[in-house]
Amino acid sequence: METVTEGTWDSLPVKFSPGVVRALQELGFSHMTPVQVTGSGKTLAFIIPMIEILLRREERLKKMQVGAIVITPTRELAVQIDEVISYFTKYFPQFSQCLLIGGNNPMEDVERFKEQGGNILVATPGRLEDMFRRKSEGLDLASSVKSLDVLVLDEADRLLDMGFEASLNSILDFLPKQRRTGLFSATQTQEVENLVRAGLRNPVRISVKEKGMSSTNTQKTPTRLQNYYMICKADEKFNQLVHFLRQHKPEKHIVFFSTCACVEYYGKALESLIKNVKIMCLHGKMKHKRNRIFTEFRKLPSGILVCTDVMARGIDIPEVNWVLQYDPPSNASAFVHRCGRTARIGHLGSALVFLLPMEEAYVNFLAINQKCPMQETKLQHNVANVLPKVKSLSLADRAVYEKGMKAFVSYVQAYAKHECNLIFRVKDLDFASLARGFALLKMPRMPELKGRSFSEFTPVDINTDSIAFRDKSREKQRQKWLEQRKKELQEQEGQRKFTRNKAWSKQKAKKEKKKKMTAKRKREEGSDVEDDDMEELLNDTRLLKRLKKGKISEEEFEKKLLCGVNEAQRGDAGEGDSDR
Repeated sequence: METVTEGTWDSLPVKFSPGVVRALQELGFSHMTPVQVTGSGKTLAFIIPMIEILLRREERLKKMQVGAIVITPTRELAVQIDEVISYFTKYFPQFSQCLLIGGNNPMEDVERFKEQGGNILVATPGRLEDMFRRKSEGLDLASSVKSLDVLVLDEADRLLDMGFEASLNSILDFLPKQRRTGLFSATQTQEVENLVRAGLRNPVRISVKEKGMSSTNTQKTPTRLQNYYMICKADEKFNQLVHFLRQHKPEKHIVFFSTCACVEYYGKALESLIKNVKIMCLHGKMKHKRNRIFTEFRKLPSGILVCTDVMARGIDIPEVNWVLQYDPPSNASAFVHRCGRTARIGHLGSALVFLLPMEEAYVNFLAINQKCPMQETKLQHNVANVLPKVKSLSLADRAVYEKGMKAFVSYVQAYAKHECNLIFRVKDLDFASLARGFALLKMPRMPELKGRSFSEFTPVDINTDSIAFRDKSREKQRQKWLEQRKKELQEQEGQRKFTRNKAWSKQKAKKEKKKKMTAKRKREEGSDVEDDDMEELLNDTRLLKRLKKGKISEEEFEKKLLCGVNEAQRGDAGEGDSDR
């Protein structure tokens, strides 16, 4: 670990309370650290002033009064912040704290708040908004927050990026206007700027730069972080990942994938391929297991966490040796945040991203856009082909087969939405190689593949409907569904046949009518009535119809009729006899 030589806490013009100093010492922060260093305790940048503001209140907070609220985008980050706050509140027993996050029973949260109170709330937006609407259950949170002094929005840009804007606006409506609000964000987006203008009074911007760093410095990531990239084809990528993890078994790794479905599928595959290593999966669609998995992995000395970007921001997991990005993130800033899960507060760490040949330009893009230089690592040799083993897993269990299909579809859909779409072009993907890399048994049906042929991909010669779930209860349920579906299709087929017959009979009658009309016309053409005479008769008929409708008088009718006869006579006289 680096030797930190920053100023001591005693050197500050405003002295901290003794309890705050003791908590800092217990956390291992004997000196101030550059806030840009990953793992440097950025959470303390709002916890310390929050505690000091509450201590300086004129009136002590009562049990049901809320003095501070910290809102954060993910459960994992909320758990982590709540844990750090607990280091301080144990020295200030007059303050109670309450964690409000998804995955827990909301009624349990209501009862806990009513019993223990919550002077400091740490919450995710959805659950906090829900708590404001629990008045019928005996929780009047709107009245409790009237005493609020401090509101903190941690990872503010991520809060808005994840679609919590409506929930935040709803929460802000319940809070008093006179308060201190802090927006903490690694990146300032336009949405954050809009929130500052709309939600803050007399805003003050604090931009932090590391001491001694010039404005032209080319590196955004910590100097003790080694950043690598590997160029490999889609059907080689998973083999390379497995080989790498087998070579680094005693270490602790985080492996990032682009979608929840990919985490589910590849996590299952890694469990069967890498023995004697603890492998855990975590993504945003998990409900009740997320908190347990996060807490358990933090305590592990070694292991593999397979996850999505839900773990990319602000999460502090001790002693991570490697961050492996199997799929590049959907936006460039997330790349740096992912890398920041290792090399924390002066420790050494490494990060590796796997890129397809068509994505190599991403390396230069990151060097310019994110000031994140990388060095290439070559493909590993003598790598075992594990894809046939993954295929056998799909053949043995329908759950794995379905996960593979969902993972492929979700990957392609996520790829199409990539922020850097000049490099990540979905139409340039080698879908055959990609399907082999996913160890698919067959190509899925999806709009992106419509009208394409894949001669370089050979589907497995098997009826995939015959693949059963290893879980007997799931298979029983599937068979029941198939039987029901079969009956429905038979009923639909019977209805379709009946409809077709009815339509066919109508069509036949129409054809018969058309046939009769054609025959009648031919008979008329073969009669003594000549073409010119037929035309005259038609003209006469039209005149008669106009007469009946009152559009012309009888005099006009006779006049026009007479004109027609005279014209015909003049024509006959001019042309002479005709054989027509």
